[in-house]
Amino acid sequence: MKTFFRTIMIMGTLVAGMSAVATLPARAVVEIDVNKGNIEPLPIAITDFLSGDGIGAEIANIVAADLKRSGLFAPIDKGAFIEKISNPDAAPRFDDWKVINAQALVTGRVTQEADGRLRAEFRLWDTFAGQQLIGEQFFSNRNNSRRVAHIIADAIYERLTGEKGYFDTRVVFIDESGPKNDRKKRLAIMDQDGANLRHLSDGRSIVLTPRFSPTRQEITYMSYESGEPRVYLLQIETGQRELVGNFPGMTFAPRFSPDGQKVIMSLLRDDGNSNVFAMDLRSRATTRLTNSSSIDTSPSYSPDGSKVVFTSDRGGQPQIYVMGADGSGQTRISFGGGSYSTPVWSPRGDLIAFTKQSGGQFQIGVMRTDGSGERILSTGFQQEGPTWAPNGRVLMFFREAAGSPGPKLFSIDLTGRNEQAIPTASFASDPAWSPLLE
Repeated sequence: MKTFFRTIMIMGTLVAGMSAVATLPARAVVEIDVNKGNIEPLPIAITDFLSGDGIGAEIANIVAADLKRSGLFAPIDKGAFIEKISNPDAAPRFDDWKVINAQALVTGRVTQEADGRLRAEFRLWDTFAGQQLIGEQFFSNRNNSRRVAHIIADAIYERLTGEKGYFDTRVVFIDESGPKNDRKKRLAIMDQDGANLRHLSDGRSIVLTPRFSPTRQEITYMSYESGEPRVYLLQIETGQRELVGNFPGMTFAPRFSPDGQKVIMSLLRDDGNSNVFAMDLRSRATTRLTNSSSIDTSPSYSPDGSKVVFTSDRGGQPQIYVMGADGSGQTRISFGGGSYSTPVWSPRGDLIAFTKQSGGQFQIGVMRTDGSGERILSTGFQQEGPTWAPNGRVLMFFREAAGSPGPKLFSIDLTGRNEQAIPTASFASDPAWSPLLE
């Protein structure tokens, strides 16, 4: 049977790929239609990768956990496996996998190169068609083994769904610790599954609303270290930080433009009203986009940069509005009962996520960009702050349940049926999802 590998080098956060040396089948028998309303998880067998120590099993377990959390895959218990894979280069005994209803099979190997690097290989098989779908190999230092697993999970997700994965990503958020009346809030970053937690600030000043750049490993956030809220940029890898600008009054909810060259935010003037402003990060020139006697806040660009969604109470209570990136054509798009806040445009461009407060409950929902098709995905005592996975299929948000001492992070897919708690050591709020790492 003809097989092939794609080779990828992983050094730190750099991934460089080479083209596959063989052509994929035009259409696999096994696939997942993510556009169906009710998706039955695909049974998939993920064998421990062969290795001289436990790292092969660790990588396989991380791949299985990623795929399971997506809600699209149902990894089969390893105790049900009939065939023991001893040579991942050879075709498996497909009948042994079909009898346990494994519609897809993942096999692999992890070895150590002479220079000390790890070499991780995997193959994805369509058991019912009896063919290999993809085969790839990765070279990395041992410290990046979790990242290798996430990249493998992304490759499997993409091959079987036709959509980009989202597992090789990070989340920046506010780590909260201590009693409610003396809560320490620190910037923190972790992998999307909660691993590799790292603090980016020391907690001596309150920090809020971290947001990822779509083009660099950089975030923008608010800090009260000067006694008033100021907007900063922070390079995650180097720790280099700079003040975006000294604005009169208060600044709120900064977000990057899709090209990473601007920051859009709300500024509170002396008259007590906040309006939306955009700042060019190269020239530091500021452009006012709204001029309202009401409160305009929480702006977010569309992925092509041509439009901005924001909230305003100019109609009596907070609702969602859309305008051109130059401030033109300001149009209300939400008309449901209740108050809307924190709108954020999907990276796919097709939906806007939001927080809605109605009937004493907080809801996380989505609507089309013209306001039609509103759907509530999650309802709770207090929950807010949705952020999109880079493939536009999953949202993360934070929730504080009734009687809870603090907030925690959760994810939910667009069906509203697959809600997952995100493990964090402390309380956590205000998450922001990174783009796929490079």
